[in-house]
Amino acid sequence: MRYSRLTQDLAPLAGDKWALHLEALRRRDAGEPIVMLTIGEPDQPAEPSLIAATKAALDAGRTRYSNGHGELGLLEALVQRYQPRSPTPLSAANFLCLPGTQTALYVAMRAVLEPGDEVLVGDPLYATYQAVIAACGARPVFLPTSAETGFMPTADAAEQAVTQRTKALLLNSPHNPSGAVMSASLIRALGDVAQRHDLWIVADEVYEALIFDPAQTPFVSPWDWTDLQARSLLVSSISKSHAAPGFRSGWILASAETCARALPLAEAMLFGNQPFLADATAAALAEPSQVADRMRADYARRARLVEGLLERHQGLRVFAPQAGMFILVEVTALGLDGGAFAQRLLDEQGVAVMPGASFGNQLAGWLRLSLTVDDSLIAEACRRVLALARSL
Repeated sequence: MRYSRLTQDLAPLAGDKWALHLEALRRRDAGEPIVMLTIGEPDQPAEPSLIAATKAALDAGRTRYSNGHGELGLLEALVQRYQPRSPTPLSAANFLCLPGTQTALYVAMRAVLEPGDEVLVGDPLYATYQAVIAACGARPVFLPTSAETGFMPTADAAEQAVTQRTKALLLNSPHNPSGAVMSASLIRALGDVAQRHDLWIVADEVYEALIFDPAQTPFVSPWDWTDLQARSLLVSSISKSHAAPGFRSGWILASAETCARALPLAEAMLFGNQPFLADATAAALAEPSQVADRMRADYARRARLVEGLLERHQGLRVFAPQAGMFILVEVTALGLDGGAFAQRLLDEQGVAVMPGASFGNQLAGWLRLSLTVDDSLIAEACRRVLALARSL
């Protein structure tokens, strides 16, 4: 049978990046005692009020069709959620409700990109970004970053990378995989580049609620500047903020015109998410997330634990995150790249981590460890990492 070329093009850009994770799952399910530090699935239970609101909506019969725009109650809740930060008035017309950040990101990208367009994005980057860009017929142009630059792209690098084909700038703050948070000055400088070259700004903000110390490291968004709003599309969800990744409830914030242009695409894809989940999401957004408070404390503490344990070995280097649920560890000095070290760590020590190369060329010598397991397991995993490091 003849398949589209797109299926072939996307094969190495998404699922293949998770090969070691899938291998570890198979081993664990077969009975091996694997410590899983691969994916970002919160270990905290979902917000109890979210579960209660979901049950109430199901009992009320909220299982019928929705629409491509979003349920009114959720749209109103999103307005209330974002209005305090917005320098301009918001309305329901500024939002599209979609199943999770991943779907929202695809709709946002597909709404503004044409085949042959280029998208500027920092390297490292979240593992699915390349596939989303490729699915639109566009190609990523990587802006190299490093631990020394805080794993954030500079405005100068973006300026130098712009060509006649450049159409958009993809931002992610707080950042996955590094846990770094963009400063106001950096976002403003990147926004100036976007304005000079008439670029769209697509911003993945799903980790906003997981900044460890918001007073010291405040969250900043392109939407905070009136002159950047018309060219900005923000995507987020309750997956991280409310420890509810399986709910698949997300949204786009953009200008009313942009949302209207993107609506037919959302309708062509799925014609609305589930009303009972929309009701539950609206209820969850009405109050600050208590589970987010607990996750921030847990992940910050575990990050300090990893840093304190692993930096005892001179061949290991830890990048301390400011947010999120991951921590990066460099193993270059040990004579192996991240992929080889991760495979040996699984084979010899029973610990599964993500090879840094799954997130870009700049992390070829790094590992990404999830912080979403109990402190005791984090400590045990670190002891096993140290054991392998010492053997090298």
